[in-house]
Formats: sequence, structure tokens, C-alpha cells
Amino acid sequence: MTSIMTNAAAMAALQTLRDINGKMETTQQRVSSGYRVETAADNAAYWSIATTMRSDNKALGTVQDALGLGAAKTDTAYTGLSSAIDVISEIKAKLVAAREPGVDKLKINKELEELKNQLQSIAESASFSGENWLFNDTGAPPAVVEMVGSFNRASDGSVAVETLEFDTTTSTLIDTNDAQDGVLTRGIDVDIDDGAGGTTTMTYFLIDAQSASGASGGGTPTEIVLDTVTTGFELDGMISVVDGILGTLTNSAATLGSINTRIEMQDEFVSTLMDVIDKGVGRLVDADMNEESTRLKALQTQQQLGIQSLSIANSNAENILQLFK
Repeated sequence: MTSIMTNAAAMAALQTLRDINGKMETTQQRVSSGYRVETAADNAAYWSIATTMRSDNKALGTVQDALGLGAAKTDTAYTGLSSAIDVISEIKAKLVAAREPGVDKLKINKELEELKNQLQSIAESASFSGENWLFNDTGAPPAVVEMVGSFNRASDGSVAVETLEFDTTTSTLIDTNDAQDGVLTRGIDVDIDDGAGGTTTMTYFLIDAQSASGASGGGTPTEIVLDTVTTGFELDGMISVVDGILGTLTNSAATLGSINTRIEMQDEFVSTLMDVIDKGVGRLVDADMNEESTRLKALQTQQQLGIQSLSIANSNAENILQLFK
């Protein structure tokens, strides 16, 4: 039935055109933003997951920065310890050389003084970002330092930051407040031959921190220095103490090396994890640009056809008017 009151064809064409325009608006928004799910209204579940994972990824980025800082600190401390080990090995060699009869002990002592100065320089220079794990002049005892290691989200949604730890009591070479807290400044007990068939306990330290205190044995601490009357038994004790210092620093350097390796592995893992999270979020919310551009072209064609259909439907009323002319 043809009616001049109600144009059903035009109404149907208009509704179709409205649907097409709505789809075009959605598609154009996806093309311009690059997201299939940009707001919670698009898909609340996917938007919530993506928002949470993006936040976690930012936290992981901060962890990666912290790992880089931790790696720099451990590298600095390890480099300092490695250099100190080389110098102390040289000191040990000088003491062994002084054991030879007829050697000028005063000349060797001059060399020892220069080597000690080098150790002092190494300890004071091994600083990064205001932290020095080899030289302590803060007035507080050396402590365990923490470095951010990872950021984790549990299945119940709770989050936690895990840390890597290093005990600087094993690496502090010099402590200006309490000599016993420095590996090179603390007094170390050693039993030496007293030359009369017995033994006596001596307490030696390598570098004078101007606050040297006795070791556990309570002996009076003596700096490792040579003079013309230094006996072979005393040299044996000094060599034993220096060898013990070498063992302590070697273990500390090995620990630092292990931590540094762990940091490098964790940094690589965090980098990979961030990429995986980015890809996962992309699969949830990113728009397929090839698909969306193809859909947009199809909708543009449909829009043109819809406009033509509406035009044809509106022309029906004009055709009816022609019948009355």
C-alpha cells in the first residue's frame, strides 16, 4: 500500500543508514586510535586486564632501571675488590721476599707503604651513586644492602617486590669509625713461634685506620710493617694474616660476581617478560588495522548505497503527487 502519511521505505532506509553510520563511527575510532578496546565501555573485562598489565609493565620497567643501577654498584665494588686482591697479592709476595736472608727489609717496607696507599685509593674510589661498599666513613657499621630484583603479582592479585642482598661486612676494606669492621683495618690473631720452642699470639692489621682495636684474642694490634729487626717468625705471621685477608676478599668478590650474574639474567628475563606482556595486551585490545581498514571501505560503500536508497524512497512521495497533476 502506498501512503503519503507514512513512508515505510524511507524509514527502513534511514534506519539502515543509521546502523551503517554507527558502525562507521566505531571503525573510524578504532582506525584512528589503533585500539579495538580503548575504554571500559568497549569491553570491560579486556580493558580491566589490559589496564592492570600495563601498570605491571611500568613497574617492571622501574625494576629494570633498578637492576641496571644494582649492576653498576656490584660492578664497581667487584672492580675495586679485584684490584685490591691484586695489590694484596703483591704485598704477600713482598713479605715472602723479605723472608730471604740478607734482603733489605726497609726497602721492601717502602714498597709496602706504596701498596697500602694504593689500597686506600682503591677503597675510597670504589663509589657509585653515593654508595661505597669498600670504604666506610659513615659512622655506622657496614650492613646488608638491598637491590630491587623483581616485581611479582600473585594469583590472588597481591603484588610483591623481591630484592637481592649483599653483606658489605665482607667487602668493606677500610672502616674509619671501627677498625674491626674493615677487612684491612681489623686486628687478626695469629699464633707464631716465639723462638723458644713455644708460640705467642700476635694481632696484625694491614692498614692503620687510626682506630685499630684488638681482635678476638685480645692481643695488642700491630700494623704489618717491616724494619731491620723483623724476625722470620713475625714475617710468617704477617704472611698468614695477609693470606687470610686474600681468602676473605676472594670469597666476597666471588659473591659479587654471582650477584652480578643473577642481575644480568634477571634483567634479560624482565626485558623478555615486558615484551611478552606487551604482546599479550596487544592481542586483547589492539585493532587489526588491515581488517578495520577493509571494513571501513565496505561501510563507506554501504553508506553511499544507503544514501541512494533513502533518496529513492523519498522520491516515492513526489511520484504520488505527479498523479494528481
